[in-house]
Amino acid sequence: MSAKHEPNAQQIKDEQLYRQMGMTDEEFERATEMLGRLPNYTETGLFSALWSEHCSYKSSKPVLRKFPTDGPRVLQGPGEGAGIVDIGDNQAAVFKMESHNSPSAIEPFIGAATGAGGVLRDVFSMGARPVALVNSLRFGDLTDERDRYLFEEAVAGIASYGNAIGIPTIAGEVQFDNCYSKRPLVNAMAVGLLNHEDIQKGIASGIGNSVMYAGATTGRDGIHGATMSSSEVKDGELPVMQAGDPFLEKLVMEACLELVKSDALIGIQDMGAAGLTSSAAEMASKAGYGVELNLDLVPQREEGMTAYEMMLSESQERMLIVVKKGREQEVTDLFAKYNVEAVTIGKVTDDKMLRLLHKGEVVAEVSADALAEDAPVYHKKSEEPAYFREFQAMEMTEPVVTDLNETLKDLLQRPTIASKEWVYNQFDTQARSNTVVAPGSSAGVIRVTGTNKGLAMTSDCNSRFVYLDPETGGKIAVAEAARNLICSGAEPIAITDCLNFGSADKPEVFWQLEKSADGISDACRKLNAPVISGNVSLSNEVNGVPIYPTPTIGMVGLVHDLSQVTTTEFKNAGDVIYVIGEASLDFGGSELQQMTEGKIFGQAPAIDLEVEAARQKELLTAIQAGLVQSATDLSEGGFAVALCEKAFGTEGLGAGVTVSGSAVTALFSETQSRFLVTVKEEKASDFEKAVADAIKIGVVTDSNRIVINGEDGTLIDGTVDELRSAWKGAIQCLLNSEA
Repeated sequence: MSAKHEPNAQQIKDEQLYRQMGMTDEEFERATEMLGRLPNYTETGLFSALWSEHCSYKSSKPVLRKFPTDGPRVLQGPGEGAGIVDIGDNQAAVFKMESHNSPSAIEPFIGAATGAGGVLRDVFSMGARPVALVNSLRFGDLTDERDRYLFEEAVAGIASYGNAIGIPTIAGEVQFDNCYSKRPLVNAMAVGLLNHEDIQKGIASGIGNSVMYAGATTGRDGIHGATMSSSEVKDGELPVMQAGDPFLEKLVMEACLELVKSDALIGIQDMGAAGLTSSAAEMASKAGYGVELNLDLVPQREEGMTAYEMMLSESQERMLIVVKKGREQEVTDLFAKYNVEAVTIGKVTDDKMLRLLHKGEVVAEVSADALAEDAPVYHKKSEEPAYFREFQAMEMTEPVVTDLNETLKDLLQRPTIASKEWVYNQFDTQARSNTVVAPGSSAGVIRVTGTNKGLAMTSDCNSRFVYLDPETGGKIAVAEAARNLICSGAEPIAITDCLNFGSADKPEVFWQLEKSADGISDACRKLNAPVISGNVSLSNEVNGVPIYPTPTIGMVGLVHDLSQVTTTEFKNAGDVIYVIGEASLDFGGSELQQMTEGKIFGQAPAIDLEVEAARQKELLTAIQAGLVQSATDLSEGGFAVALCEKAFGTEGLGAGVTVSGSAVTALFSETQSRFLVTVKEEKASDFEKAVADAIKIGVVTDSNRIVINGEDGTLIDGTVDELRSAWKGAIQCLLNSEA
């Protein structure tokens, strides 16, 4: 829409055009009051974008305040591009997780690729060099043609961007459930490293300092992407998507990482959701200043762009930079070295306004605080769902299993459990040559260059447990992430999260959000892992039906000495096998329940955070003391699946173990706070002293068989090769069979 055809302020009000931009009547009235007049078309666009759920967190802010965000290691908590934690030796880890769900539901390749690109900019805008990518993906049933397409294209998009920019993808998770059909979740996490003195923030301060634009030109792509990401995707909705250019992003990244060494730099921020609007308004509001932009100076790749279009474009690979007055040419020259355009488009003012000039006129003048800090905050209605009361009242039952061997094979072929090699084989997992543990183990591990330390990272959430019991499920999501780090020899130090839920306007959904936040907060406090960054993605629904509540946890841990890195697979025949923790009747939301019943119900597995914390501490201490050969936690599919996965990683090795109690519970229960570890025989007695709840159950064999005996004889007996074959080829088989 060209400027001459833009409706005037009175039309916007009379025809309620603001509703098309996602604003409510009350919000439009509030914006009018703040301005002291009716907003024009461009100003309405600014308000609608920055007051969208995606940018303002207006429905989730009261919930987010529950999270513990401080700790002895925290250098930067939520509120900037990414969070920062101290890892010693004047170094820090910088990380953030972001969602790109709506774009990925429409154009999965582009949506997933730009998700990776955006979260990388969040990290390097803090002054950090990105060292690794992690992802958390959710899709519908692979027997559905559209869901197969979304899965294949999203994975290809992530791979194309990460591989081209040269950042290794070293960890992640993929889960499949019908609740994500046509509405996938694509959560991307980036981890970076910096020295303390290089920490940057997104602020626009110092009257008269210059506001500079660096990176790609601005087009009409992605306009109102933030608003789209704050509502349900309807059939047939196809907005113009913003495509990414990883080669340009690499150049922008290198230029920014050189710029952070210069004392000319005042502040830097990625132009992410809502583009120029969010970066300019947020940087000014955080610093207590104003910003004046001359939009005629914005590099544009399309003819006749309006102020509205330029401010709300979400073209990729763009940064907003504030530099000391008089130092602009240095910055332009620095970016030119990398063939990146950097131009001055405005200045910092003392009036706290975001003022936009276009073709010699003031086309918008709004308080920066009104757009950013003073966005509305809603305390949504919360109501416990009837299904929750029904599930809580159910008796714990054990699924009926007639053939234990066949059931194990069937579980190993379930896409959520099966090998994710088809996914991670598309990623460059070794870029930059610092990968210590690549995908396929409990967590990915990267070497901290120049030291003997490592960073371990993982992403986790069992959304079925969260659906059955959001508070317990929230605790489990954090605990499982921590377990994966512990099993890798790392001390968990902080989390980032991606809270993926349905519409917060539904009281039952808002209740799920509140309760899961309570659970996450409790677990973070107990496990000493504060929340330092994150993202909220609401309105994940298809035809009014919300997805399972999916508060994904991205967690980073510190490996104090790389010699302590531990992996999942068996190491040597003769090693003693221990299980830590006993199995209980825990099948609510389990993979076995879903497989046998076609649905989930009942109570989620209980979790005792005191027990969880004690076992994690004891196991990590044992690993750090050199007592453990391999470790994994027990999760989807339970004990039998975990035992098989330990054998799949090493040719020629198997296991002979004996379990007690009911066979189905012993083999497939998803009881929490449990681990499976192997220990050299000569260190067994020291290990038993170190880990109170460890139960010796058998040995690693060189028989290439998995044999599990119970109280009344053999329960499972199969070759590792046949079990591995079922597990390894399952996803590829599903993709091929329906091609």
